[in-house]
Amino acid sequence: MKPTKSTKRRTSTILVVVLLGVCLVVYKLIDIQVVSAGALAAQAAAARGSVDTIYAPRGDIVADDGTVLAGSVLRYDFQADPSHTADFQLTDSAGHATTVTVAQALEELANATGGSAARFQAAITAALKANPDSLYALLYSNADVAAYNRVIALKIPWVHATSHPGRVYPDGAVAGNIIGYLNAQGVGVEGLESAYQQCLAGVDGKESYQYGADGVVIPGSTQVTKAAKPGGTLVTTLDADLNWFANQQLVDQVAKTGAEFGQIAVIDTKTGAIKASAQYPSVDPNNVDGTPAAYRSTAMMFSSQFEPGSIFKAISAAAMIDSGYATPSSRVIAPYAFTAPGGVLVHDAEGHGDSRLTLTGILMNSSNTGISSLGANMDPMVRYAYYQKFGIGTATGVDFPAESSGVLTNPSTWSPQTKFSTLFGQGVSATQAQMLDAYQALANGGVRIPLTLVKGCRQADGAVTDAPKPKPVRVVSKKSAQTVLDMLESIVQQGPYRNTLRMAGYRYSAKTGTAQEPNPNGSGYFAGKYYVSVMGVTTTDDPRYVISVNLGYPTTNRTSAAAIPLFKIMVQQVLKTFHIAPSSSVPTMYQPYW
Repeated sequence: MKPTKSTKRRTSTILVVVLLGVCLVVYKLIDIQVVSAGALAAQAAAARGSVDTIYAPRGDIVADDGTVLAGSVLRYDFQADPSHTADFQLTDSAGHATTVTVAQALEELANATGGSAARFQAAITAALKANPDSLYALLYSNADVAAYNRVIALKIPWVHATSHPGRVYPDGAVAGNIIGYLNAQGVGVEGLESAYQQCLAGVDGKESYQYGADGVVIPGSTQVTKAAKPGGTLVTTLDADLNWFANQQLVDQVAKTGAEFGQIAVIDTKTGAIKASAQYPSVDPNNVDGTPAAYRSTAMMFSSQFEPGSIFKAISAAAMIDSGYATPSSRVIAPYAFTAPGGVLVHDAEGHGDSRLTLTGILMNSSNTGISSLGANMDPMVRYAYYQKFGIGTATGVDFPAESSGVLTNPSTWSPQTKFSTLFGQGVSATQAQMLDAYQALANGGVRIPLTLVKGCRQADGAVTDAPKPKPVRVVSKKSAQTVLDMLESIVQQGPYRNTLRMAGYRYSAKTGTAQEPNPNGSGYFAGKYYVSVMGVTTTDDPRYVISVNLGYPTTNRTSAAAIPLFKIMVQQVLKTFHIAPSSSVPTMYQPYW
């Protein structure tokens, strides 16, 4: 039968309706799967799902050779679904089913983590009391990978794990105060961890997932909504092995001398790079609470200022020689004690008759009266200008957290006592870092290169941000610097500690120092409390490294002799570590007496 116009219209209408229906369905599919996918997924997650943080790993702190000094590892938190906590069955490979009770599961979980089954049960009970439909109760935090594997092997269906980065310090207290540590929120609060938070910190991401009525995550439902960005790697100038050695030797020598504390540091003469920084006591970033509170904070190398004592005489001698005021052979008669203009009493550490000393002899014998007599007529402003150029009174270029600038006042404020005492390292304060800076200038031909501790930050994508290069400062002439090094070598070869200091085949320069601890209320010094130190340069003919050893308040020997054995051990280790060949030249010896 031939279709009528009415039939055709009905067919066309039906086709149009069907087509519109198909278009509407396609539109809705596109809207659901593409346009509104994110919003709907969020709604679904809110209805029966969750959004978790993807923790970005914090960047490593590494030594010059890449050895990890601070690193990130995965740690795991275990949580239960309280409303689904029940007995369950496990089926072995032979198909035999075994029922595991909640009590048994919690006991096995405690064995796997080192936690407490009773505390686990208490957490679940508390969560259910607060919300009968609770899906979350934290059972155990910060488990390592081995514990995680043991827990997963238990196959407890209502126990789940979430991972997050944890911080580890492989060498413990070695350079601990330099590296620093994190607070409970994962933010650096001391040392390099604090100073370079921007480099080290990553950016966390997000992921969402859905779970069924039984609390089990639905396979394939997990979506990364924001990728995590790892932190950068902080590359330091430190030598890991040398730091470890210095730390071990320092612990031993502090105990032997009955000292309260000690410090060792080594820097590269040519670059100012810090190769080692050890202190004892030192914080262990893995166990901060196990360290005495006074030593948990910033590194003593940068924060602890002290009156340097006789190691400062080398700086005064350099100023005298470079300004033309004196030479290594300048003569003076040095008594045990004398009264200087203004009624100032100056005396040496030990009694002696009048000594006929040259400037070299003054350094060799650490004579306060000798350096005071020789320097009495030198313009204080000239000396002050040299001290400033040596870096005294100014924080180093390292910009370390809580770094001290030391104390160097303008000569216009100097008392008659200060005018003389600054010549031999009293009435002025410096940190170990500042004294290293000053000796670095002597070892580097008179040019001071501010200290550096960080080479740069290497991002996860390979991009490297180098640390700013410090600007060199000409302090004294090359000739003046070498002259002072030769004078300090005379101490090693001819001085009172020559039998201990000398080393066959190698030339090096050294200066000892013993300083009293000043009373903070300004009234003199503490009786019997001495800060002893040795500073030196190896080798004299080709200066490569500056070494500093300090001991705080030793009791078995209160003179600089207490620090000499440790200093020599460090010189020997530096020679080994950096493969320094024996010296082939002959020392320049200056006469100490006339």
